[in-house]
Amino acid sequence: MNTLSIAFIHPDLGIGGAERLVVDAALGLQNRGHSVHIYTSYHDPKHCFEETRDGTLNVHHIVSPFPRSLKGMFHVLFAHARQLHLTCYLLSPWAPTYDVFFVDQLSTCVPFLRLFAKTRVVFYCHFPDKLLAHGAFIDGKSGPRTSIIKRLYRFPMDWLEEVTTRQADIVLANSKFTARVFKSFFNSIHHTPRIVYPGINVSAYQAEVDLSDSNVAIIVSDRPTLLSLNRFEKKKNAALAIDAFALFLKRVTDRPEYKNMRLVLAGGYDPRLGDNVSTLQSLVNLAKSYSLSHDIVHSATSTSKSLPKSLWPESKTSDPQVLFVINFTTSQRTALLTAASTRVLLYTPANEHFGIGPVEAMCCGVPVLACDSGGPMESVLVHPPSERTGWLRTPDPEVWASALVEIVGLDIQQRERLATRAKERAQGLFGLEVMTKGIEEALREAARMGNVEPSIISVWLVMLIGFVVAYSTSLWLWS
Repeated sequence: MNTLSIAFIHPDLGIGGAERLVVDAALGLQNRGHSVHIYTSYHDPKHCFEETRDGTLNVHHIVSPFPRSLKGMFHVLFAHARQLHLTCYLLSPWAPTYDVFFVDQLSTCVPFLRLFAKTRVVFYCHFPDKLLAHGAFIDGKSGPRTSIIKRLYRFPMDWLEEVTTRQADIVLANSKFTARVFKSFFNSIHHTPRIVYPGINVSAYQAEVDLSDSNVAIIVSDRPTLLSLNRFEKKKNAALAIDAFALFLKRVTDRPEYKNMRLVLAGGYDPRLGDNVSTLQSLVNLAKSYSLSHDIVHSATSTSKSLPKSLWPESKTSDPQVLFVINFTTSQRTALLTAASTRVLLYTPANEHFGIGPVEAMCCGVPVLACDSGGPMESVLVHPPSERTGWLRTPDPEVWASALVEIVGLDIQQRERLATRAKERAQGLFGLEVMTKGIEEALREAARMGNVEPSIISVWLVMLIGFVVAYSTSLWLWS
């Protein structure tokens, strides 16, 4: 079988579910003999997945002259400008050529790559950005809307997203939930996205944990552990985990074996992002309000060593009730998920587009408690109860506390049977090989389409996009 030369284009190669998918997809394709290169506008070696900094993958950081925002505003405008800057590099005479492009998150570059590089493009849709910005994303129904001014600002950006996504030769989606929403809100795009679930590298979760690793030593504990793995963003609703944990402790005051439990909240944290900073602060304050002892740890390579003083506890606790782990490493993640003391993974986001956390937990045989909406409805099996791999509940602290009593109360035999079912489901449906095969088939099909024949519509579209972004950027430069 002929191998392909593939270029991945991803806007910000940090730590998150989208980034994990890109890294794992690139690894999977590379392991199958393809030549893979990743292009990004931002890559911080101290805030990224290890495979992108240790030479495992070919990562090209094309430094952009544009900032991420201006006084916390115009994020999407600058995102378009940054990607077009990256696109200009890929279209330059000195840039290598590729058989096919794999683009995700931001579709601005798609018509440019097809028109000037005459190369086919596969676009992977994690979730339409216009719905994230407006707060409308539930099965074709509109959620809360933003101000009129923001809607006027967003209108050309939303139009841009739809018309550029429509230019892709093949569109993939990360779940049936995302594909359903995609069809509801992108009316001009007539074909239905193919479903390629994010996959995980099962072997990465089976690696031997080195307890002498200082990063691992600071997080391991024999205390029964409730675990949450998510970026420190408000929309991830990690506060639900703290609320439910506090209520759970109140309900088991007569059960001494449960009093020693702890909650670990581990996730990506970027000090550049105001949402990350404010979310972590609010979570620390919430733990304090329940009089829960807490501490914060970070890896040796983390960019977040200089956290605000307000985040640190007044006095150190050797083994706190709530532990915040900032920018966890691969070894820390594996240690937490494979520890015999870990009782359950709390996956708190509602209407999550897919959610890799539940799959990671199932791969390690850990029961999952997730919200009854979005991607987890597809990944976590709850019926019949004899075949369950987790629990899906409405995001209410009282409801979750009740579920925790049930989950923590499982006996050894019940836990072992659930672990076996969970591992089989994770490896059979969401393994790296399954995802790689789905993406590879799409890339091969796109490449077989041959060179792109430019149309007058694509020429006008590229000119219009260039004008809109150039005009908007000029306003910023003059401001």
